[in-house]
Amino acid sequence: MDELRHLFRRAADHAADYRLSLPDRPVGVPVDQAVLNEAFAGPLPDAPTPPERVLAELVTAAEPGLVATAGPRYFGFVVGGASPAATAADMLAAGWDQIAFNPVTSPAAVAAETAAGTWLKELLGIPATASAGFVTGGQAANTAGLAAARHQVLADAGWDVERRGLPGAPAVHVFAGAERHATIDRSLRLLGLGTDALHPVSTGPQGAIDPDALAAALRDAGPGPTIVCLQAGNVNTGACDDLRRACDLVHRHGGWAHVDGALGLWAAASPATRHLVDGLETADSWACDGHKWLNLPYDTAFAFCARPDVHAAAMSYAAAYLVGSGGAPAGADLTAESSRRARGFAVWAGLRELGRDGVAALVERCCALARRFADGLSTAGFEVVNDVVLNQVLVGFGDDARTDRVVAAVQTDGTCWAGGTTWRGRRLMRISVSNATTTEADVDRSVAAIARLAHGIGGELVH
Repeated sequence: MDELRHLFRRAADHAADYRLSLPDRPVGVPVDQAVLNEAFAGPLPDAPTPPERVLAELVTAAEPGLVATAGPRYFGFVVGGASPAATAADMLAAGWDQIAFNPVTSPAAVAAETAAGTWLKELLGIPATASAGFVTGGQAANTAGLAAARHQVLADAGWDVERRGLPGAPAVHVFAGAERHATIDRSLRLLGLGTDALHPVSTGPQGAIDPDALAAALRDAGPGPTIVCLQAGNVNTGACDDLRRACDLVHRHGGWAHVDGALGLWAAASPATRHLVDGLETADSWACDGHKWLNLPYDTAFAFCARPDVHAAAMSYAAAYLVGSGGAPAGADLTAESSRRARGFAVWAGLRELGRDGVAALVERCCALARRFADGLSTAGFEVVNDVVLNQVLVGFGDDARTDRVVAAVQTDGTCWAGGTTWRGRRLMRISVSNATTTEADVDRSVAAIARLAHGIGGELVH
């Protein structure tokens, strides 16, 4: 027993040392992947290896290849570093090794999900009667929401898709903005609807769906099973669709409105940004990530549905050996996973740590820091091409080739990390401010590094 206690403490010490190093650690450094692979490689030993030695070997092999995604100057993708309480709870969850399938396999895991799901719906303004499935990420959340949508629109047309499948089913028309996230397309593939079912709808200057274009597309499509995918938080610009008007259009057409709010749904948690997602409560299903703006551990996300019965009908299953299945939808009934880790503990802890005011402050601070980023880079002579309404900043450094060179230089430098993207036919640097520990000093330090590197790269700036 003392050996187990010592091993777990050593693991916790390693994790804490790493997290404490993040403010001063290079964010991303070049690594020879072949060398890193070799550190993990070699033949599987025949004899058992003492656990403490295994842990030490793992730390030694992994350390050179760790990217400081949990740190205050990582601005790639939309990544929030996991908060202290949420991280500690996740460590406990691993130690407890609970199976969050249903209340029989872990009453505590399901209770934590139930409580945290209630808090999440309050924060986001989602109806209290909606279901909340705890999934891995935006992909899984969108797939669950669209599975529920597929179930209901086909049921409305007299077709039981869970029993009869899609062959011979009425055609389902899916509408989404031209700047939707790519997970929508993959969800359609996974659900058998296919991307040919998708009708892209034109978007406005910042990437939000054009409501007039949506109205015309729905009118031209005529009656029939209809799903519309809306967006809260364009993945490049942060722009949000007019959810109230769009949902009204969808429902007047008899369709299902799904909101991909992986990053932008958190705007609802702050009075300062709530207007950007006005009307979200009128949708039928919602997808949202917790490991983005809420600063929960990977992998944590949520699939909400206004119709819990539909959600469960689309996702659940029962079997004679599954003691406790078939009751009120919970746990695995709302996801595509049976072997579910107890991620609800970390969600519960992270929400308790922040509280309602803390979540709002986190959203507001990240938005303010994104504007600081934009102001700093603009003052330095670079082009900010989007309206910074949330935590996303798009920056151009001249022609596409020069911009890509700047992005590569920043990633190699290690002061901060930002990715590249293509938006409206241009290569741009994409900066996402999502970490609760990021400070004004972190932003200023990053702006200075980006400016230094960009000015050292040849080519003319284009404004």
